[in-house]
Amino acid sequence: MLTVDSFVQFVEAYHERLRALTDLLNVLDNRIGDGDHGTNMARGFDAAVKKLHQSSLGDLGMSCSTLAMTLISTVGGASGPLYGTAFLKLSTVWKGLKSVDGDSLRRGLTASLEGIQARGKAVPGDKTMVDVWYAMTSYLHQNDPFSSEVWNQAVETAQQAAVETKDKIAKKGRASYLGTRSVGVCDPGSVSSAVLFEELIHSFTGGALRLEWETLALY
Repeated sequence: MLTVDSFVQFVEAYHERLRALTDLLNVLDNRIGDGDHGTNMARGFDAAVKKLHQSSLGDLGMSCSTLAMTLISTVGGASGPLYGTAFLKLSTVWKGLKSVDGDSLRRGLTASLEGIQARGKAVPGDKTMVDVWYAMTSYLHQNDPFSSEVWNQAVETAQQAAVETKDKIAKKGRASYLGTRSVGVCDPGSVSSAVLFEELIHSFTGGALRLEWETLALY
């Protein structure tokens, strides 16, 4: 189960991961983008942690809505609207809920993917965060009933999707201007999304594999 308290703990844990991976995400983004994805994400989730602690959170819908609006107002570039949309969609699915089970989590992530695609106009294979969100939700739709093993395998599928963006040609955003020169670099938004799933599922199940992204994403 995911509760309001464990959701806040997830945001805190993800913020700490973003701080640790800021330089890596900036390096990746510098190669195919603006070079500030790590900085922007860390700043946004720093503000989000503070806002969540300052707010009266009655349910998970309110928690996600608070997080979404904070990200939209503090994260620069395309990441703010995209991650903000993801959590706005979660807030709609989880409205009034004080805890969610596996089915509600899957439905929420599916709605988030649909929102991200509608906002960014990307499809799987475009070398964007959609690749990771699609891999995660597709695995969950293909494997039911849920268990810790299923959730962990879903995270591994998302991680693999992020690593595999290294071999793809970017078709959306600034990276698309590089054409074939975008090959050989992991999409930073895909990496930050995979790390998000590592921490979200860790909070949900009490355990999830965390990868050494500095090695996998750069070499």
